[in-house]
Amino acid sequence: MNSTKQQRKADRYLSVDKKFLIAHICAFIWMTLSVILSIPWLLDLAKIVSFPVAILIISGIGYLPGYINLFIIASLLLDKQPKFKSTNPDIPVTIIIACRNEENAIGETLRYIEAQDYEGQIRIIVADNGSIDNTQLATKQAAAKLGLYVSIVYAKTPGKFNGLNEALRYVETEYVMTLDADTLLHRSAVKHIVSRMLSAPEDTCAVAGSVLVKNSRENLLARLQEWDYFLGIASIKRMQGLYQGTLVAQGAFSLYKTKMIIDVGGWPDAIGEDIVLTWNLLKNEGRVYFEPLAVAFTEVPSSFKHFFRQRSRWARGMIEALKIIKPWQHPVKYIKYLTGINLIMPYLDLIYTFCWIPGLVLAIFGIFWVIGPMTLLVLPLALIQNYILYRYQRGVFADLDLRIRKNKFGFVIYVLFYQIIMSPVSVVGYFQEIFSTNRVWK
Repeated sequence: MNSTKQQRKADRYLSVDKKFLIAHICAFIWMTLSVILSIPWLLDLAKIVSFPVAILIISGIGYLPGYINLFIIASLLLDKQPKFKSTNPDIPVTIIIACRNEENAIGETLRYIEAQDYEGQIRIIVADNGSIDNTQLATKQAAAKLGLYVSIVYAKTPGKFNGLNEALRYVETEYVMTLDADTLLHRSAVKHIVSRMLSAPEDTCAVAGSVLVKNSRENLLARLQEWDYFLGIASIKRMQGLYQGTLVAQGAFSLYKTKMIIDVGGWPDAIGEDIVLTWNLLKNEGRVYFEPLAVAFTEVPSSFKHFFRQRSRWARGMIEALKIIKPWQHPVKYIKYLTGINLIMPYLDLIYTFCWIPGLVLAIFGIFWVIGPMTLLVLPLALIQNYILYRYQRGVFADLDLRIRKNKFGFVIYVLFYQIIMSPVSVVGYFQEIFSTNRVWK
C-alpha cells in the first residue's frame, strides 16, 4: 500500500521542463486575454499617439508586465523546494566579510557568526577595503572578546571586488561565503545554506541566501523596503531558483564553491560585482540556487539619498552584466529566458517613468489617455503574487521561530506606489552606465 502511494507521488512529479512550459502557457493565456480586452483602449490611445506608439506604451504598461507576473505566479505555485539530503553538515567553511569604514557594525556581525549552530569549523576573513576609521581595531577587539580567530586582509584600492579578491587568496576551504559587515545571520543560516549546497547537483556553484530587513522601524522608506525584500526580491529569487538559475548570488549573503570562483577569475571589476560573477558562473553551465531557510538581516538605506545610490547601482550592475554576457550567450535555456527578462527591464522602466507616471497625473485630472480601467488588471496579479509568497514566507518564519512584523500601512504603500519610486531610480542607473559616470559603491 505504501509503495503504491509513493509511486503515485512519483507519477505526479513535474520536471523543471514541464513547469517551465506550464508557466509560459498560463502567462500566454493571460496576455492573450489582456490584449483582447484592451482593444478599445488601444484604439483610443492610437488616435492620440499613433497605433505603433500605442502598442509600445500599452505593451510596457500592461502586456509584458502581466506576462512576467503571471509566469512568476505560476512558477511559485509549481515550486516545491527539495528536502535537504544533509541537515547537519560539518565541513569547514570560510566567511569573507567585505567592509569599508564599518567600525560600528563589525562587532555585532561577528557576534552573530559566533552564535551559529553550525557543527563545522567557520573561518573568518575580514576584507578591509581602504577603511579610514577604526574598522581593524574594532575587529580585533570583538574577535578577542568572542574568542574568535579572525584574519584581516587589507585592500587599499577602492572597490568591493578588490577586497573580496584579496581575501580569496587566503581561502583554503572548499566553500566560501560572503557577508556584508552590516548583515546579521540567523543562528541556523550557515547550516541551512551549506545543507542546500550539499543537497544540490554536483554542478551547483552557488547558493543565494535570503536577505531580509533588520531596520524596518526607522521610517516609511525602510518599511517599504521590508516588503520589497520579504516579498518582491524573495519571489523573484524563488522563481529563478526553481529554474536553477538565481541571477544574483548577492554579496551580502551567499555561498560559493571556491574553485569555481577562481576558475572564472574571481570577482570582476564591476559596480555589480556579485551580478557579473553569478552570470560568469551560469555561463559555464553552473547552477545557482536560492535557499529561503538561510536567512540574514541587513540594514537598508533609511534616507532617500542612500536608497537612490543603492538601487541605481543595482540597475547599473544589471546593465554591466548584460554588456558582458548577452542572454543568448548562456548555454542553458532557462537562463536565456531569465536574463532575457532583464534585457527588457530598461524598456519597461522607461515606459513606466515617461508614460505611466505622467498618465497617472493626467488621470487625476480626468484625462484617461494612458491610465484607464485596463491598467488595473496588473494590480490583481501583484496582489496574488504577494499573497502566495506571503503564505510561503510565513511558513519559513515559523520553521525558524521568527515572527513577521506588523506593517500593513507599509504594505499598502508598497503595492500602490513603490514602483513609482523604483522605475525612475533604475532609469538613472541605466543612464549612469551608458554614459560611464563615476562609480560609487557606498
